[in-house]
Amino acid sequence: MVAFLGGFAWDAVTIGQRIRVVDFWRLGAFLLGAALLTLWLARREALGTVAPAAAESFRGRLASLAWQAPYLLLQFFFGGIFSALFILYFKSSGHLGTWLMAAFLAALLVGNEFAGNRYGRRFTLTWALFALNAILLFNFALPHALGSLDPLWFYASTAAGVLLTHFLRRLAPRQPGRIWPAWGLAVALMLAFRLDMIAPVPLVKRQLAVGQEFVQEAGRYAMQVQRAAWWQWWRDQASTVHVPEGGRLYGLSAVFAPLGVTAGLEHRWEVREPGGWRLVYRRPFETTGGRDRGFRGYSWVLNPPPGDWRFVVATQDGRTIDLLRLRVERGTPPAADVRVRDFD
Repeated sequence: MVAFLGGFAWDAVTIGQRIRVVDFWRLGAFLLGAALLTLWLARREALGTVAPAAAESFRGRLASLAWQAPYLLLQFFFGGIFSALFILYFKSSGHLGTWLMAAFLAALLVGNEFAGNRYGRRFTLTWALFALNAILLFNFALPHALGSLDPLWFYASTAAGVLLTHFLRRLAPRQPGRIWPAWGLAVALMLAFRLDMIAPVPLVKRQLAVGQEFVQEAGRYAMQVQRAAWWQWWRDQASTVHVPEGGRLYGLSAVFAPLGVTAGLEHRWEVREPGGWRLVYRRPFETTGGRDRGFRGYSWVLNPPPGDWRFVVATQDGRTIDLLRLRVERGTPPAADVRVRDFD
């Protein structure tokens, strides 16, 4: 338990702050180690090797530990990949669909701790989890390596992950287990991508806010926002915004992208009507990676009518990075409820 929580905390501190090339090399080494161990376990099963008989002697305990070591090491490799991917995908999640995907990875992270030697006795499970690890890692690494978020790279990386798994199974002696669940996972992930349930990795939302009196000067971005109620400790600003007649409502976002990655982003302002959400304004712009606090972009709507609004930050191909729901009301906010927020 200490090792599990300690490793997760270390990943949260190191990987959660920024995305580095060395992180991908480390996770790639874990994936390679998992591949070699899986082939070794398949060979051991093909040879008909059986576990040593239980014994209380030191030699017997050592033999038992040597038998269990490949299972524990495979569990470690899968756990290391799941831990890092959960943090990376959680950091890139900004709405319900992507949070569900991150929750799925969290469930696998915990479930891996109870898998034990099932990885060696149930090769269908091993192939499926290996494929999932490979696909999600490639989904993250390929756009980062190519510096592009074209949806083509998601499909290419998903195919690469499942084909790698299929190839490994073909290499394994007697090809134990079934491969079709791995292909099923690939199809499910492609469907989730179409439904906007896959976070737009490797982009990470840093800041998102709406307000008035926006200022941009000498690289400084500042905006007047309304404070959230004292009991809404989790909110950066109030969910209700007061806009005077004829006033402007600004939206500002900061999105991190790794160095060398460029992406087409957009701001969308949507208002709720009886028939659903209606697009009021859309502003596309290009972002470039490498800035730790994220590439900043802003937009505004003039004299927004009272009602329910959404400020959405997304890629130009429709994948949502984050959104902010708010209620617009006419009037001027009390001076005590207003603060100036800087965006570095």
